Amino acid sequence: MAIDPVFQLSAHGAVDAPISNLDPFPKPLLAAVGAPSSLMLRTAALGKVALVHDWLTVYSGSERVLEQMIALHPDSDVYAPIDFLADEDRRFLGGKQPITSFAQHVPLMRKHYRKWLPLLMLAVEQMDLSDHQLVLSSSAAIAKGVLTGPEQLHISYVHSPMRYAWDLQHQYLHDSGLEHGLGGLLARYLLHNARFWDLRTCNGVDHYIANSKFIAKRIWKVYRREATVIYPPVDTHAFRRRDAKDDFYLTVSRLVPYKKITALVEAFARMPDRRFVVIGDGPDMRRVKEVATPNVEILGFQPAGVVTELMQRARAFVFAAHEDFGISPVEAQACGTPVIAFGRGGVLETIRSEKTDAGSATGLFFDSQTPEAIVAAVHAFERREEEFLPKDCRDNAERFSVDMFRRNYTGFVQHCWERFRA
Repeated sequence: MAIDPVFQLSAHGAVDAPISNLDPFPKPLLAAVGAPSSLMLRTAALGKVALVHDWLTVYSGSERVLEQMIALHPDSDVYAPIDFLADEDRRFLGGKQPITSFAQHVPLMRKHYRKWLPLLMLAVEQMDLSDHQLVLSSSAAIAKGVLTGPEQLHISYVHSPMRYAWDLQHQYLHDSGLEHGLGGLLARYLLHNARFWDLRTCNGVDHYIANSKFIAKRIWKVYRREATVIYPPVDTHAFRRRDAKDDFYLTVSRLVPYKKITALVEAFARMPDRRFVVIGDGPDMRRVKEVATPNVEILGFQPAGVVTELMQRARAFVFAAHEDFGISPVEAQACGTPVIAFGRGGVLETIRSEKTDAGSATGLFFDSQTPEAIVAAVHAFERREEEFLPKDCRDNAERFSVDMFRRNYTGFVQHCWERFRA
């Protein structure tokens, strides 16, 4: 039986009228699903479960979703075309040994796996999941492309349709230095073919979950498929609220072009009386150091304890990336720290820029990724600083907790499975 692409559950578990595909998963579901400790018990009737991920190379944002999927389905099998996780990053797999593809043994794959995208598309199609009744994929690129049959239910949690193949292609080519020349021509051709593959495989998914309303819109734009929004898990329990703030601003990020860390540093270079701390490492490190002034501290990579402490103490967290969701601004709010962010993408859903019935504002936005806009936003923040209450920042962050994700994700999968098997 076909399942509704978007649905709403009452507190008694009955199906109500469809809701907008851009609404978050309805709150009444929480009462229907129960406490997180009972969620694994509800998965026993789901049949044999396969969890599919794009690739396993680092423990980052999408891997946090996979981590919770594994916790909720402890008897599942984990599939990924390649697995090059370092030993220190493997803990989230819960002792599972992922099942990989022939791509695992291709020379130079570990170092250049992104350049092997056409081969990875083929590889994900070759993974045999035919003895699994329920397939749950975590996809920002290729995982949704696994092959399933009519007796299998495939639910895909989409972090984004393949970003660099669709609306972000031009930014990707610019940031990669592939705008011109033979390399640029080849990249454009490969991305052209990737779009065809992405469209062909989108119909193999029975139901889409988006990690934000922003991504639900992108899914509709690219696939013309509706998606239910279930926000990704943020480990808010790992952060404590601190009400007393020190006189410095903070950002935490990989130093890559699209994160716009150089624009942040250039902005604070124009405000020499304000201290700015940058945590993170990456290919843009040299450029960031070149534009830094004495009031800007570049700390490089730091352990989690240092990051948490500085998030707690910071006057505000500054975020210039155009992200699909953006975990670090939520983590900052969990510390009671307001956020100054570029007003595009997922942050529009995770930060309140004005007081509402739910509480005070938890941050504000700037409208372009330029030093001028960032300077203006910092000045605007300081004029309104007393409006941003640490308690309300923390309360807002709890909307994206691990417990909330587990309840919503489990309830959604359970409902889809019951409809599918009816």
